[in-house]
Amino acid sequence: MRRLPRAVWALGIVSLCMDLSSEMIHGLLPAFLAVELGVGTLALGLVEGSAEAIASFMKVVSGTLSDRTGRRKRLALFGYGLAAASKPLFAIATSLWPLVVARCIDRLGKGIRGAPRDALVADITPPEVRGAAYGLRQALDSIGAVLGPVVAVALMLLTHDRFAIVFWVAVIPGIVAVLVLWFAVHEPPPAAGARPVRPALRWSEVRELGRGPWLVLLLASFVALARFTEAFLVLALLDRGLAPAWSPLALVAMNVVYSACAYPAGRLADRMDRGRLLALGAAVLAAAHTALAIGTGLSAGPALGVCIVGIVLYGIHMALTQGLVAAWMAAVAPAHARGTAFGMLHFATGVATLAAGVIAGGVWALSDGPTTFGVGVGLALLVIVAAWVLGRARSTRPSLG
Repeated sequence: MRRLPRAVWALGIVSLCMDLSSEMIHGLLPAFLAVELGVGTLALGLVEGSAEAIASFMKVVSGTLSDRTGRRKRLALFGYGLAAASKPLFAIATSLWPLVVARCIDRLGKGIRGAPRDALVADITPPEVRGAAYGLRQALDSIGAVLGPVVAVALMLLTHDRFAIVFWVAVIPGIVAVLVLWFAVHEPPPAAGARPVRPALRWSEVRELGRGPWLVLLLASFVALARFTEAFLVLALLDRGLAPAWSPLALVAMNVVYSACAYPAGRLADRMDRGRLLALGAAVLAAAHTALAIGTGLSAGPALGVCIVGIVLYGIHMALTQGLVAAWMAAVAPAHARGTAFGMLHFATGVATLAAGVIAGGVWALSDGPTTFGVGVGLALLVIVAAWVLGRARSTRPSLG
């Protein structure tokens, strides 16, 4: 296999640092909302879902803009910078709405950087190893997602549950991420015969994408609808009696598995029928929701162990599907419209994430944890059916595109 470009490694380090910063906060956010602010599960679902929806809308804009201007790095840098600038706002928030503003700014930065960064990976990576490239970036991203909650737990114990101190420390790796992107990542020169730069956005050109990207977008949206946000993994452990200071360990368990499996799963996406691999990922998600439904219905002692099994399965599901979807979209989208295609993909999955957050938060508020994750089982099974039905409409071999 050909060596991956150094810029892919640099982008992975950027993702690692920013995820370290974000997950130090994100891992504690459910406990902070529930314990410090007294916010209920429905509000939690709305906060998480709305923030992700904002991010996803911006990915459409930034992705299309990166196609028109050819400035993918510049947009990614702005997005990472905005996310880094949002971190101090978490430290000074003392009520729900300032926290919502901070969360939305953070996700706004994510939305701006996501599609240009993903398109940049495709631009600098040979087609035959793109699955591995996305898998590597995702693996390094997940290492940051492991370190973030671990550091958060350590700081919570050292500071006797001082949330604000943890949030201030999270500012540091965010700044490092911006500096690495600024100095270590360089865009490739425009390809011969590339379209001229056109700063104006032309939404009508979305029709040029063809059937392949729409198929990937639809399947990815079904997956996002079935996959509740990670905040509900933390909430499951809190509901079973885990102390708030230890609650980020839910994300540690998930991301250890995610980071270990992401690169092998990315290589598998270069070789295996993508529709079948997506269905496999949905089956693992169904198993994860089943374990969480059982765990949240048990008494506190055995419940934690069963919930951890569900969280581990959740990490495997993420590894099987996240890099796969990115590599699949890169394969089927026209080169001149990759940013637009990735933006549309992230927008659609963000809307689905918002719906998933509202569904999960509402069901939990009206019923309980077992019912909430039981709904997740049903949605994951629908993804398997959708992958089988829609996969027959178009070839899903790795050579597609």
